[in-house]
Amino acid sequence: MTIHFPHGFDWGTATAAHQIEGGSWNNDWWAFEHREGTVCRESSGDACDSWNRWDDDVALVEALGLSSYRFSIEWSRIEPAPGEWSDAAIAHYRRLGERLLAAGVDPIITFHHFTTPRWVDAEGGWLAPSTPARFAAFCERAASELAAVLRRACTINEPNIVAAAGYLIGVFPPGRRDVEERRTVNGRFVDAHRQAVDAVRRATDDVPVGLTLAMEDYQAVAGGESRRDRIQARMHDEFLDATEGDDFLGVQAYTRTVFDEAGPVVDPDARMVTSMGYEFHPAALGASVRYAWERTGGQVPLYVTENGIGTDDDADRVEYVRGALEGLAAAMADGVDVRGYTYWSLLDNFEWSLGFVPRFGLHEVDRTTFERTPKPSAAWYAAVVEANALGDTGVDLDLR
Repeated sequence: MTIHFPHGFDWGTATAAHQIEGGSWNNDWWAFEHREGTVCRESSGDACDSWNRWDDDVALVEALGLSSYRFSIEWSRIEPAPGEWSDAAIAHYRRLGERLLAAGVDPIITFHHFTTPRWVDAEGGWLAPSTPARFAAFCERAASELAAVLRRACTINEPNIVAAAGYLIGVFPPGRRDVEERRTVNGRFVDAHRQAVDAVRRATDDVPVGLTLAMEDYQAVAGGESRRDRIQARMHDEFLDATEGDDFLGVQAYTRTVFDEAGPVVDPDARMVTSMGYEFHPAALGASVRYAWERTGGQVPLYVTENGIGTDDDADRVEYVRGALEGLAAAMADGVDVRGYTYWSLLDNFEWSLGFVPRFGLHEVDRTTFERTPKPSAAWYAAVVEANALGDTGVDLDLR
């Protein structure tokens, strides 16, 4: 059976500045990677050298036949000190946007993808009441200068992950483990998002703006419902409730977590665990867009702004994405308004504290030469995009 997607459905892929550009030393993540006793496996270093090879990356996107490319701009490059603006850095991102548009690809820009300038961190980071306004001011000026190339604006990438991993679990900067600090930071991010939406709207002419949220398929076995619901409220609901009036919501989903009364449990019948430590669970995407649509009352259109798998087995990548798209299509058939799908990621890149081990990319990157090599899954995805349908793509893949 072939599953057809609607005419005009947006197909894309994504990256983030710190994960691919290299040499991004002026933010909290670089400091975190290099601190004594860091939990990080390795430093981001030169990453994929995309600060210099960005035109090569655009060529890869163009070859896939995609209609959009989601990337982030690095706040610490553009505003390296309070109020100090780098015309060269913003011009770099403008050139990237212009090159994408010339290739027929819409630039989707994320204004905060996990990294915060060191000078903001020194002023208290996301615990400081002043940070949301600082961020909104950055968004307003950057959006104004990038307005000509901006086709969709994502304010903050996965604020729920930054708050939980950075202030509760301690594996993101600033490496804190404090329940109350995490709750405070959740609130700061909600405030920052709302201020940033207004800022982007002031700076641009009808550019759609929204949040991107990390979601999981949270499930419960008997006795685990209360625990599941508490996690759901803090990780999902607090942010979903903050999207009222937005132009879209970006849903990012990879896996599930199952709870009993004591906490997360491992399903003995579950498929393999990926290199990120996730269960292989493509059905998470369909479940997540359904939950987001229900929680927001069907008032905010959805895009899938990230979905993919970290694996060394490209056959598993194709199987995973096929299953995720099947679940997405089923949700759409039931009335969930999903307008696009973005695969994470264009490149094998720096996966934060896990370094370069997890491989999400449609393209392999040589760690010495930075040469990009398409994987068979890239050809498969390009065929899906060209057909705007999921079925027999006609691509002969010898994946194993």
